[in-house]
Amino acid sequence: MPTNVVMPQMGESIAEGTIVRWIKKVGDTVDRDEPLFEISTDKVDAEIPSPGAGVVTEIKVKEGETVPVNSVVAVIGESGAAVPATEPPPTTAPTPSGMPEAATGQPEAGPAAQTAASAASEEGGRGTVAAASGGAGIGGGAPSTKEELRRHKSSPLVRKIAREHHVDIQQINGTGISGRVTKNDILGYISSGAATPAAPAARPAAAALHVPAFRPGERVEIVPMTIMRKKIAEHMVMSAHTSPHVYSVYEVNFGNLAKLREKKKAEYERAGARLTYTGLIAKVAVDALRAFPVFNASLDGDNIVYKKDINLGIAVALDQGLLVPVIRNADEKNLLGLSRAIDDLATRARSKKLNPDEVQGGTFTITNPGVFGAVYGLPLINQPQVAILGVGGIEKRAVVIDDAIAIRPTCHISLGYDHRLIDGADAGRFLSYLKERLEQFEEAWM
Repeated sequence: MPTNVVMPQMGESIAEGTIVRWIKKVGDTVDRDEPLFEISTDKVDAEIPSPGAGVVTEIKVKEGETVPVNSVVAVIGESGAAVPATEPPPTTAPTPSGMPEAATGQPEAGPAAQTAASAASEEGGRGTVAAASGGAGIGGGAPSTKEELRRHKSSPLVRKIAREHHVDIQQINGTGISGRVTKNDILGYISSGAATPAAPAARPAAAALHVPAFRPGERVEIVPMTIMRKKIAEHMVMSAHTSPHVYSVYEVNFGNLAKLREKKKAEYERAGARLTYTGLIAKVAVDALRAFPVFNASLDGDNIVYKKDINLGIAVALDQGLLVPVIRNADEKNLLGLSRAIDDLATRARSKKLNPDEVQGGTFTITNPGVFGAVYGLPLINQPQVAILGVGGIEKRAVVIDDAIAIRPTCHISLGYDHRLIDGADAGRFLSYLKERLEQFEEAWM
């Protein structure tokens, strides 16, 4: 009997998914639990295993297409089952290298126009699915009250953005499932200027937003953003619009920490964990968050929400972007437990084995641009958090100790914080605590 393959629901808040890549093609043999296709959701990218063994007889959803959860995306027949002679519709080919679009002399297709066209193309199939399942259509008669409510469904994040920008969500036609207003919808609405009074003509800065990305005759190559890159871009724009970012940077002497790490490294390896500087910094950061709970908080309008659990996000760089897996209840783990958790999450993030629940709910984030050689970084806050710790490169530098010059491994740590809630004095106390604990790290804490 044929087995239907459906778009899985990767978490309670996930309503749809995008098929990034088919690992198996029509006619391929597949075993049960063998990776079948790769998806991208609002939370995470993941490889989806086959629900049964047999032959892929039909692929119903193209690469790049977004469909609701539980939609049938493929069919697996029994071994030896007949395969249709025709292949599924080809995927949209990427724009070729060389001189595409620019060679045609059409500079008006700048970033805003391209983004709108891309969004319209991507969301087109989504609207068709919504209409087929009883979603509110565009045009026709006036919708009923129930349809109107469904059209203006939105997530808490979207409603938060709407409040901050004084936007009435009912003015926006949502492009999500059943008319849901997505982050992309509201950010596009705000960027279009519809949410705010028009800027005076005397201000040329506003016009700069509409400058084309290239001029006629320029040699360019246009490559569409990956789904992950789009989501990162949306989140970063939203963060920059939401929080007034301020940064403080401290230099930390890692001499004592380096000696302890070298002494204990083999012991941790025997216990099945790598003793890294990231793990040591995470341990101290957890202690600092206990001591200064305002850094483990969020803002909800005029209210401060203090989080009782410390869920530590550790940024992991991937070839196609950045993920931030979360160590839940990090304050309940010792250094060995934190080191194991960091290793496990980073490994599964790179192999696309994370669950959506493992990349949400973070209360504070650590990111490490130093692994790429940066002296320090100034990262954007991971909303709805109010602070983020950046770790710079650890290098031997000349330092002054007891009025004498010495060579020690040092590191610059930066703290980005939301100035609506946290002042420079608070940040100074937090970083001073981190610096003191890192420089005077004791073996008993390991």
